This record gives sequence, structure tokens and C-alpha cells, in this order.
Amino acid sequence: MLNNDIMIRLRYGLDIKDTDMVEIFKLGGVNVTKDDVRMMLQRVDEDEFGEEIVPEGYIRVNNAMMEQFLNGMVTFKRGKRPGETGAPPLTGEAVNNQLLKKVKIALALTSEDMLEIFDLAGVRVSKGELGAILRKEGHKNYRECGDKFARNFLKGLALKFRG
Repeated sequence: MLNNDIMIRLRYGLDIKDTDMVEIFKLGGVNVTKDDVRMMLQRVDEDEFGEEIVPEGYIRVNNAMMEQFLNGMVTFKRGKRPGETGAPPLTGEAVNNQLLKKVKIALALTSEDMLEIFDLAGVRVSKGELGAILRKEGHKNYRECGDKFARNFLKGLALKFRG
């Protein structure tokens, strides 16, 4: 799943406005304009041969930008930590794992809340599975979060907050 798709789904699920998106990026250490955000939120289609049809002016969000956006979202929703100066450093961890962790922190969700979100999307997840995905990379029980898992989380998030 493209990072741009994650942002589109996250924006829809949490009903984030363009101006707030600009502010979230700024809090994460990236300066973008409202027009830049609109270019990031365009969909990339495919033709009948599987080739991407990229809209003119489209901005592809790389992993570093995505991580900065997620860091900014935590700050936007929860506020800066005391003594914090600027954006947190980048970890380089898998984007889908970061997505779950950072949304959990930003929205102050408990593990039970996250299990409920997955349940809304029609996915049964055990506490152990969720715990493995939320662990730090390098831990012996760490598990990388797949695209389908992340997509279902975003679907459940939209159902919980918009449905």
C-alpha cells in the first residue's frame, strides 16, 4: 500500500482538514503547503496493463515523510512533551507498524480499543498478535504489520470515528 493511500484513508477516517494536515506536517518537521497536501492526496490509478496513471503535480510520500507526518499527528493530538525541542528523530521502522503505534498514541487508544477497531472491520485479532505488531523492531516477538492488516485497521478507524 502506498504511503499516499495510508494518508488518504487516515485523513478520511479521522476527518482531518487540509489546513490541519499542513499543521501536522509542520509539527513533524516538514514544511508543505495546502496545495502540496492536495497533490499528495490524489489517487494513482492503473490502466488495463497495470501501469500507473500518475496525476500531474502528484507528490509521492516517502517513508521518511510518512513517519514525520505520524510524529506530527501525535504532537497535534496530544501536544508537545515537556522539554521537547522540534520533531522526534526518524526510526526507519516499517510504516504499517508505525501507523498502528502512532495512531494508538495520538488517539490515546488502549489495546482493547484497537481490538474493537479491528472487530468493526470484520477482523479477529488476538492480544498476542496485536502486541507483536506493537513491539519494538528487533524484539524477539516483533512481527511486521502487513498491508491488509493496516488497511483493515484504517477501515475500522473510519467506521468507529465516522460511522
